[in-house]
Amino acid sequence: MSVQGSLNTMSVSDLLQFLAVGRKTGLLKFSHQKVLKGIYFENGIIVGSSTNDPREYLGQVLIHYGKIDEAQLQAAMEIQRGEAAVQSPKSNVQGQTQKQIPDSKFQNSDSKLVAPTLVGGEHRLKSMPQRPRRLGQILVADGILTEAQVSQLLEVRTLDIIYDLFLWKEGHFEFGSDDPLPPDFTRVRVEANRVVMEGIHRADEMARYRTLIPTDRALLELGTGWTASLPAGKATRQLLYFLEKRMSVAEICYNMHSSAFEVYAQLYELVKDGVVHVAGELPEIPDPVSQMPDLPDAAADLLLLARSELNNGEAEKALSIIHTVLGRDPKNTAAHTLLGEAERKFIDQVYSEMSPGGVPKVLVKLEDLANKEIGSQEGFVLSRINGVWDIQSILSICPFREADSLSLIKKLWDNGIIGF
Repeated sequence: MSVQGSLNTMSVSDLLQFLAVGRKTGLLKFSHQKVLKGIYFENGIIVGSSTNDPREYLGQVLIHYGKIDEAQLQAAMEIQRGEAAVQSPKSNVQGQTQKQIPDSKFQNSDSKLVAPTLVGGEHRLKSMPQRPRRLGQILVADGILTEAQVSQLLEVRTLDIIYDLFLWKEGHFEFGSDDPLPPDFTRVRVEANRVVMEGIHRADEMARYRTLIPTDRALLELGTGWTASLPAGKATRQLLYFLEKRMSVAEICYNMHSSAFEVYAQLYELVKDGVVHVAGELPEIPDPVSQMPDLPDAAADLLLLARSELNNGEAEKALSIIHTVLGRDPKNTAAHTLLGEAERKFIDQVYSEMSPGGVPKVLVKLEDLANKEIGSQEGFVLSRINGVWDIQSILSICPFREADSLSLIKKLWDNGIIGF
């Protein structure tokens, strides 16, 4: 059985209930722009999920729930890169970095769905002994986590992947019965009705939060006399630290390695209680495509133009055009295919200019950064440039795709904010 359509015509809750009542088995896929997610069903029960969103990878989730910190993630990724270099020395050349490898027993649920752009598919560890150890295995072997802790966090994260879908305003879906849960996934068993109830609750709550904090570009300021009215919990202190730095809501989400829902929930209470107030918002960063005149309207024509830019060595321009297509048609298979090729070529081009082992340094004084046009994602990357970590180390902790992270670093470099 195959079912497909748009979330404008059938909601996530209706889809989940439809498959649960029909006791269906298969994979329910969702796509929106570059993000692809999947929910696995067996006889109407949710047994697993998958994502290609780096913010939902295991390392980011472990940081968010306080199980590890960024330094521990970076160190584990360094071990993983070293194992990859030893086992596949030819692949460890300039332009080839080792992204987080999703876990099998401790899998990262970063599964290949419908397009080759998904980063780090679920591979079978037993049949591929030459692969480096998974992130969860490294952390357990080093005594940082136990097997039970990793497994528990994977179950929580499976639900978080699904709950996020209820906040999508648009997207496409497709259900197929030919995609069973891979045998090496960490299995969960969740009733669809339980997920639907929590998902609807989160969607309603997010709408309420938006009444006081309308955009993730919002900048919040602390009010006078706020210290006496707050508990001294670690999460609150961390949030206040970011607020004092005048970070936008999006930047706070990245720095807390947290979902927008949880950050909005905390900020909403602070705004409601008068502890903080919305003082403005960051300007929208213009889309590079908007600066390219006379673009065609048809997706096929845009992809031909992207292909032409790619053939001319303009991978960054090609990526901007492809993202435009995916913004209009998230399910466009040709765009997803070309996206993967364009990202690989862009990564190669960047590494032909800067070494993956290069250590960037901030060249601009802190007080002068306020005059620079820096977006929330660039701000996150910039804050991780400490004069010690190399490019690969910075990428290992960024909640962004590799090509996106490199694009941010390149922009900072081109604008003279960082150097090597």
